Amino acid sequence: MAIYEYRCDRHDVFEITRALGTAPPSAECPECGAMAGRIISLPSVRCGARTGVLAAIDRADKSRFEPEVVSAPPRKRRSNVIPLTPQLARLPRP
Repeated sequence: MAIYEYRCDRHDVFEITRALGTAPPSAECPECGAMAGRIISLPSVRCGARTGVLAAIDRADKSRFEPEVVSAPPRKRRSNVIPLTPQLARLPRP
């Protein structure tokens, strides 16, 4: 299934879900019933190689409409990194 966008002169953009390649060039506006022309927009294509980036984008988009409710601010974690001393600086690094 694909999502097709149409622009009504009175009510802006609305979407219709149809089988791929079966969208008509115009559709009836669900609010006023006037005929609206189809508009071409960028497809939503997801790439598996950038899953971390896509997950962050999805999380940010979701939080815009459904923010997470927390009981307290997040705690700061202590670092496990030991500061380098002159003796440790000469050791080989992995």
